Amino acid sequence: MDEVDRIIAAWEREAPTLDTEPLAVLSRVSRLARHLDLARRRCFAAHGLEVWEFDVLAALRREGPPYELSPGELVHQTLSSSGTMTNRIDRLADRGLVQRQANPDDRRGVRVRLTVQGAETVGAAMVDLVAFERGVLEALPASTRRQLAGSLRTLLAGFEGPRTS
Repeated sequence: MDEVDRIIAAWEREAPTLDTEPLAVLSRVSRLARHLDLARRRCFAAHGLEVWEFDVLAALRREGPPYELSPGELVHQTLSSSGTMTNRIDRLADRGLVQRQANPDDRRGVRVRLTVQGAETVGAAMVDLVAFERGVLEALPASTRRQLAGSLRTLLAGFEGPRTS
């Protein structure tokens, strides 16, 4: 038995007509997310990063050369607000991890570009993150990992919808 089994048993005892089936999956997903969040925080802290810093730097790194996005694209990819993103870009620029560039297509706009230091930092953090997460998933056979990824993709699509680009 795990903690979720104990929670479900208590609800079944206290509210026997309550259908607790969703708890068996989603409470475990929620608890796992909390554990993973704490582990990710430790992983990123080892590289001098906060979770939000990693998210912004990783979004830029995934773009490929020249590793840049508009602030609006960063907002979309990191699920943050524009005001929050402005502050984040300022803080990352102050640390030398990103720099603002004039947008050649829009004189009023800027592009945010990953610096060499930013690329090295997020790259090292990503290597450690993937190694940790691989270890977490080793308990599951490859076929189960693929099936789980597909099932979670289906559930997540209900919140995020299909990607258009």
